[in-house]
Amino acid sequence: MNKEMERFKIRAEAVKAMAHPTRLFMMNKLSQKSYCVQELHGMIGGDFSTISKHLTVLRKAGIIVAKKDGTQVYYSLKVPCIMKFMECIETLIRTNAEEDLSNI
Repeated sequence: MNKEMERFKIRAEAVKAMAHPTRLFMMNKLSQKSYCVQELHGMIGGDFSTISKHLTVLRKAGIIVAKKDGTQVYYSLKVPCIMKFMECIETLIRTNAEEDLSNI
């Protein structure tokens, strides 16, 4: 595989890691401030193990970082500019909705 295709593969892996509603929610919250698992659980609900698995996916993809503070581990976005990608997705959704309305 050439270098250009390798870069696209790495990009696809990052996008794949984000491709879940709970992980997108977590990213949105972590763009505002750092949270520990318990705080995220309070917002999301469900099992702690599921939340931890989502955090692991994001961490392995290099999207979030973990920082230990006493007995707690706090998570934050590694590069907050990734939320610009989310803004672009929102623009795409709005544009598609406007096109759908104009085709009625």
